[in-house]
Amino acid sequence: MPVSDLANPHRFLRFARWGVPLFALLAVALIALGLTLGFLAPPERDQGESVKIIFLHVPSAWLSMGIFAFMAIAALGTLVWRHPLADVAQKAAAPIGAAFCVVCLVSGALWGRPAWGTYWQWDGRLTSVLVLLLIYLGIIALWRAFEEPGLAARAVSVLTLAGSINLPIIKFSVDWWSTLHQPASVLRFGGPTIHPAFLTPLLVSALGFAFLFGALLMAAMRNEILRRRVRTLRILAASGAQ
Repeated sequence: MPVSDLANPHRFLRFARWGVPLFALLAVALIALGLTLGFLAPPERDQGESVKIIFLHVPSAWLSMGIFAFMAIAALGTLVWRHPLADVAQKAAAPIGAAFCVVCLVSGALWGRPAWGTYWQWDGRLTSVLVLLLIYLGIIALWRAFEEPGLAARAVSVLTLAGSINLPIIKFSVDWWSTLHQPASVLRFGGPTIHPAFLTPLLVSALGFAFLFGALLMAAMRNEILRRRVRTLRILAASGAQ
């Protein structure tokens, strides 16, 4: 089925009926495989066993940024192309992205204590990721501030596009400000510098987390579509009763 066909909410609901369990199963299998391979990997030379938190921390960091990029594309779909599911996708993705951002910050703090001797520092990368979490929370709050979904979608789209400026700041913060956080070791020009014993399970785990996001997103979009249908029926019922 072409992806464009999913623009129809009816087709999307039919797809989500089997897509959610399929993506969830793939997520469980890949995350379990990635974590198992990761914990079987040898201890890292300098950081020992503590480095293995990367199999949770790094996929969460990638997803917290990737989901926001997805929301920015959906915002364009709302404002420019008026895609019928774009604002539904935006609204469904925001809490998931915020959750991955929290996991990234908490796991990073737990890793930072043995690696750097501190849970937190106002380092460029850490601060810009905290700003990303605040933008996520602002978007979630803005959705709740409007009763009418169309008006909320336009306001949130503008905020999302403005907030996307933070994404390149996060990515290049380790190059612009050489402070506490180490430089990129996987997504970088010249290829990864991380040892294959860690790189393979990391990529498997990241793929599993991506499928987890897909399952959560489809489930949340399905709930939002049904919620809006109930809202429409209530409005029609109230209009008919007058």
